[in-house]
Amino acid sequence: MIAIVGPTAVGKTDLAIRLAAASQGEIVSADSRLFYRGMDIGTAKPSREELAQVPHHLIDVATPDQEWSLAIYLSRAQEVIREIHQRGRLPFLVGGTGQYVQAVVEGWDLPKIKPNPDLREILDRWADEVGIDGMRARLAELDPDSAERIDGPNLRRIIRALEVILTSGRKFSDQRGKVGPSYRILSIGLIRPREELYQRIDQRIEMMLNQGLEAEVKSLLDAGYRPESSAMSAIGYKQMAAYLSGENTLEEAVSQIKSKTRKYVRQQANWFRDNDPNIIWFSASADPHDEILNEIQHFLS
Repeated sequence: MIAIVGPTAVGKTDLAIRLAAASQGEIVSADSRLFYRGMDIGTAKPSREELAQVPHHLIDVATPDQEWSLAIYLSRAQEVIREIHQRGRLPFLVGGTGQYVQAVVEGWDLPKIKPNPDLREILDRWADEVGIDGMRARLAELDPDSAERIDGPNLRRIIRALEVILTSGRKFSDQRGKVGPSYRILSIGLIRPREELYQRIDQRIEMMLNQGLEAEVKSLLDAGYRPESSAMSAIGYKQMAAYLSGENTLEEAVSQIKSKTRKYVRQQANWFRDNDPNIIWFSASADPHDEILNEIQHFLS
């Protein structure tokens, strides 16, 4: 398997499609924002034309009110990868959700703790009182590693980690085993200078606004999807929903989206470290397609 990793807006989508097309490959998404149907603009989901170039998997697999946990994703990803191998093709794991990438690459064995609906309801009510920052702070007290490694403003994952800790009496991070994958993996990392990456993020957000992000969020809200749901709490959707409800101005919403996306990029660095010996890093500023393709061909030979 080939893993293509790196921060938001670094250029993974275009490069991965070209590499997969040249390698008899199929793409397995490892971006938690791409699971949800109807959430296209704000997630920078690949276009129909891009999706048609090579087979893609685990995109548009849920509605925004469905919760796709790490355990569900890991099971489905492993199943899809087996099917790709059975077809004699090469799976490309592509994405920036570090926890999901690592779960597949390292073959995590997740805690076998059943959901506790009563406890989860209590945690949900607590979250309404203290907000996501308060919940993350409490998780940091109980399990600093898990608090640091949960990407972005993902309240559902924070609540699940607290649920496991309070149910079992053990840190969530201590219960995660690693059995290892049943296939060889080549991990390719893409990087750009930070200022260049921030400029690309700002340009992407402006493009989202021009493409109709406001209308997309309004359509989701009109369809009955709650702003506090896991999917709708994603960066871009939460801020636009607040704007549409009159809680802030459009300018404030855009500013928050840009600043929170930059913060998210810094959090992604906790998962994709430039000193990781298991990742071969390439500068995305100068198109590294040919170099990476040579690396893939050498890996497969």
